[in-house]
Amino acid sequence: MTHERDDDDGGDAGDVGEFLISARSFAEYRAMFDLTDAQLRGAVLDCPGGGSNFTAHAARLGAGALAVDPAYARPPAEVAELAIREADRGNAYAGAAAASHVWDFHGDLAGHLRIRRASARQFARDVRAHPGRYVAGELPRLPFPDDRFDLVLTSHLLFTYADRLDADFHVAALVELLRVSRGEVRAFPLLDQTGQRVDTLLAEVRGRLTALHIDSTVRQVGYEFQLGGNEMLVLTA
Repeated sequence: MTHERDDDDGGDAGDVGEFLISARSFAEYRAMFDLTDAQLRGAVLDCPGGGSNFTAHAARLGAGALAVDPAYARPPAEVAELAIREADRGNAYAGAAAASHVWDFHGDLAGHLRIRRASARQFARDVRAHPGRYVAGELPRLPFPDDRFDLVLTSHLLFTYADRLDADFHVAALVELLRVSRGEVRAFPLLDQTGQRVDTLLAEVRGRLTALHIDSTVRQVGYEFQLGGNEMLVLTA
């Protein structure tokens, strides 16, 4: 299955096989995953990475950062152009649904566009200059060895697409993310793409992880764009 990325900046993700990627910024990642400087000094995986500049920026700070996404099977120039185009489309959707978003981080719709365009442009430069940082792959099977990363981040895929990704997929994906991590896995947000809570799915997934002897906690973070979307799920290897 191809994993699409549309999330809080877009509506329906479209048909399977259509890649929709978002360009969240490094600053957004730091806020939504509650990241410290120390956590950005090791090996970090962004899955799925989309068109974010997180990997580029983290690598500049000295992290061993990689991103994985099915979209990276495309030529770097094509992915770069798609990321820039999608920044504008996502902004238009956010504007149409402005009342269901919190604008504290971005300031306003123009600030959101400025942040996302800058992120997409940095991603576009980096994916051309350092294509090895961007690995084609998709959950629930990743092309990395066990314990490869100190920290694994996943945003706007799990729980976001609760209408089409079932509990079996969520458990398999989280177990796989934990397999490649020797530290934590952090998943954000814990809402679906319409902004609805996913308490039933979350409880089932956490229960099944517990049965596999995998600890999980829900932590509040200082970032909220979707109303109520200020929590992440944390798994410990």
